Amino acid sequence: MDDGLATIIAFLETVHPYDGLPQDELARVAGSFSRREFAAGEEVYHAGEPLKGLYLVKRGAVEVLEPSGNIVSLLGPRNSFGERGLMRNGLAVTTARTTQPSVLLMLPVAEFRRLIADHAAFERFFQRGRGAEHREADLTSQKVERLMASDPITVPAETTIRAAAERMRDRAVSSLGVTEDGRFAGLVTTGDMTAKVLAEGLSPDRPVTEVMTRDPVSLPPSALGSDVLHIMLERRIGHLPVVENGTLVGMVTQTDLTRFQAVSSAQFVRDAATADGVEDLVRVTARIPRLLLQLVGAHNAHEVVTRLITDIADTVTRRLLWLAEQRLGPPPVPYLWLACGSQGRQEQTGLSDQDNCLILSDAVTGADMPWFAALAKFVSDGLDACGYVYCPGDMMATNPRWCQPLRVWRDYFASWVATPDPMAQMLASVMFDLRPIGGDPSLFRALQEDTLDMAARNSIFVAHMIANSLKHAPPLGLLRGFATIRSGEHKHQIDLKHNGVVPVTDLGRVYALIGRLPAVNTRARLEAAADAGIISPSGARDLLDAYDLIARTRLEHQARQVRAGHRPDNFLPPSDLSDFERSHLRDAFVVVRTMQSAVGQSRGARS
Repeated sequence: MDDGLATIIAFLETVHPYDGLPQDELARVAGSFSRREFAAGEEVYHAGEPLKGLYLVKRGAVEVLEPSGNIVSLLGPRNSFGERGLMRNGLAVTTARTTQPSVLLMLPVAEFRRLIADHAAFERFFQRGRGAEHREADLTSQKVERLMASDPITVPAETTIRAAAERMRDRAVSSLGVTEDGRFAGLVTTGDMTAKVLAEGLSPDRPVTEVMTRDPVSLPPSALGSDVLHIMLERRIGHLPVVENGTLVGMVTQTDLTRFQAVSSAQFVRDAATADGVEDLVRVTARIPRLLLQLVGAHNAHEVVTRLITDIADTVTRRLLWLAEQRLGPPPVPYLWLACGSQGRQEQTGLSDQDNCLILSDAVTGADMPWFAALAKFVSDGLDACGYVYCPGDMMATNPRWCQPLRVWRDYFASWVATPDPMAQMLASVMFDLRPIGGDPSLFRALQEDTLDMAARNSIFVAHMIANSLKHAPPLGLLRGFATIRSGEHKHQIDLKHNGVVPVTDLGRVYALIGRLPAVNTRARLEAAADAGIISPSGARDLLDAYDLIARTRLEHQARQVRAGHRPDNFLPPSDLSDFERSHLRDAFVVVRTMQSAVGQSRGARS
């Protein structure tokens, strides 16, 4: 018999993860499979139907379709399908039908679940990378809310210096929060008591507001431990308040960070923050590829790796701004330097160009513009020297178009939203990822809020932005799972940036626009969209898993290149991956394609 037990065993021995089973277990599993024959064009199952089991293609071909009817993948021999529904609620999330006469093997639901429970290799394979969620995070990836001392001690603004000092002594703390009308207004430390009271002979009967630091730098509870360390090192402070909605909810001190182990990126930040010139900064950034190798090798989550690398770029940028002001003198009016692109989203890897701009106070005059032109040139040239190459599209502050007063920026965004032609869509996509780096952040707050509100209320603009986001398609081919580049230097490779992470980045930007969400980081946007109900919980989980796998694959590819002594890039030959890795990566691309189709249909994207 063509598909007798011995034949099925021989076939399973060539299919991962069955190839790792002991012989007696393999025989049992092989005996559980049932053989099904299908004619060309016959439906195996329909989206929404209960699944009878996991399907494995032995001969022929099966196309997998979204509920809308769009093809997302064509599967051949040794490919499994149906696991997404089985791992969720037992209902099919896609439709599967044959494209030629086919022989399929079906593993019953109960046996599939037994294998998942009894064999770690099966759980890892069919979880599509969810195992990464169970890693024990180090301090760099811990949320601040898990590091801070909660229930911080506060005193009202009218408290005297003496009473504040007594409170710190009695509670054995080195800092106090100061409140005005119930809101956090400032911070006073034992250092302030020494330097501003004792050293200056200030009367202890004066109000504590006279020695506090007003509106100190702070972080929300959702920030990472790496953010705390980097701010402390760069600004040379030992106390960092944790503030949420204007309320002091916690305090992090240097003592709280004694358990910190991954100090390498913090050393980069410290070295950059104290650099005496561009040459010193170049020496700092030249070590980033080795840091990438170390962080990836330590199995840090991709969002932690890219955050730490971006923190270095942020510090380098701020140091260049400081060095520029030392050379040029104080700025004639307030300004704000912002980053967009991967730096704006805090998603830099081992390969990044620069995307930046300047927002100037509306008080700026024509006579002031040469100062800002010189500032932009000094900083952009410095970034280029540090390896953040000039933007090929000239999206930099050195371009006069992107060095303008706030009123001009408001006009820019208003015109892009009102007339969403292809150029406006492209510019809006870039500029919606803006993040302040150095200068006066108040120049951006209202602009961001007003622009999100204006854009979200314009259904035509939203539809055009959705259509624009669908132009980057995952590399799903009808043969062997991937559509590789057909010619040129990267022939037979897949672009993990433009066809991998960018489609998810585009989806995150659209979700943020629809929900008027201020987050800029892609993963934060996806999580916020799920919390806001813009995407379903199950869809969010699948998309986050897919994004994590694609982004992690990209970083691991770059780390391999660094290890081999090559400059990292985004082009991956699928042959570099194992069958296991190729299967999961294909599944991740299918999820992204499905979510693209869903957002396109639900919001009426225009072609």
